[in-house]
Amino acid sequence: MRILITAAGSRGDVDPYTGLGVRLKEAGHEVALAAPEVFAGLVARSGLDFHGLPADPRAAGAPAGSGGTDGADRRGTAALVRAASAFVRDLGHGLAAAATAHDAELLLLSTTTAPLGRHIAEALGVPSLGAYLQPVAPTGDFPPVVGAARPLGRWGNRTAGRLALHVVDRIHAGAVQDLRTELGLPALSARAERRRAERAGWPVLHGFSTVLVPRPADWRTGLDVVGNWWPHVPPDDRLPAVVEDFLQAGPPPVLVGFGSMAAGDGERLGELAVQALRSAGVRGILQSGSAGLATDAGGDDVLTVGDLPHATLLPRTAAVVHHGGAGTTAAALRAGVPAVPVPVMADQPFWAGRVAGLGAATAPVPYAELTAGRLAEAIRAAVTGPGYREQAERAAARMAAEDGAARVVERIGEAAAGAPHSWLVPAS
Repeated sequence: MRILITAAGSRGDVDPYTGLGVRLKEAGHEVALAAPEVFAGLVARSGLDFHGLPADPRAAGAPAGSGGTDGADRRGTAALVRAASAFVRDLGHGLAAAATAHDAELLLLSTTTAPLGRHIAEALGVPSLGAYLQPVAPTGDFPPVVGAARPLGRWGNRTAGRLALHVVDRIHAGAVQDLRTELGLPALSARAERRRAERAGWPVLHGFSTVLVPRPADWRTGLDVVGNWWPHVPPDDRLPAVVEDFLQAGPPPVLVGFGSMAAGDGERLGELAVQALRSAGVRGILQSGSAGLATDAGGDDVLTVGDLPHATLLPRTAAVVHHGGAGTTAAALRAGVPAVPVPVMADQPFWAGRVAGLGAATAPVPYAELTAGRLAEAIRAAVTGPGYREQAERAAARMAAEDGAARVVERIGEAAAGAPHSWLVPAS
């Protein structure tokens, strides 16, 4: 089948689909990944076809469920909704163009792209399948992954989850109206289309581990948790010589990185991290990321690096300080390494809480409350405290038994072979 995977947001919202796409390509499908233009190189390295999307997640607050930007978090809810609405208007036009250009026979839609992608599938007369990185369907098991700071009880969790979906509908209202007009479809609101998909049992495969989020028993049929989709890493990938030399020069270091968060705050964060690492008595690697994490502090106990595959580097670290993004949280757990989560925004507090609840991470240190002293204390606990590594290794062993990409390949393979599935019938 000609498959178009669509994803938008930060790098963590896109990179897992490179691994999923490669597995689908190896199974014989023609696969392209549509994502913001900034990720063209990332996708090219995986060998997948690429379709650029005009929406830039760095320029405006992205919708709930995506990585977004820390700047958007400071502008308040109303401003975030306005910025996200503009983001999804551009996104809708780009998704329609990409689906047409690829002559797609199947759309795989991420959390961020699904509210628009289902309309495109309807217009093209092709099936679509949800491929989500976040559990956004309402449940009594936990509150919404974005916006709820604490559990609200089963009734409260479900109610808050439904309200969160209404916010998403509001963000997409104008974009959906424009898109349906552009596609020649009859008028239908974002909320009405979402509810139609729910009634039809539109299937969603969730690419995270049941170790972190077991499938809620109160979810409807068609919502499944299949295991992580890992970013593509070439089999011959090796760490740069300077990193290899650093790793071999002493005990395993602590990796510190904030991914796509904290843009422009790199110098302050770098100095803070070095103080914390040295206070905790450990070596460290600073991964620059969007923050531009760096330090002028001398010494051979800290190394600054750029983008490196988590699968290659993390197993050789003593602990990982990270922003709590879904991908980094899972990667550290997969490596069997203790974590110090420092959540910034969006779904990061949710994932930070889940991994801490497993006993594989220290209690989260909110980014707004981060100090060198608190970070040093947390690093010391992660590296020397009882139980963190043991729990991380135990979780890693359970995750190793999951193959999320294989589950997707199997599901789509059944469809390509002509097996009857309700999701093969496009909405009308």
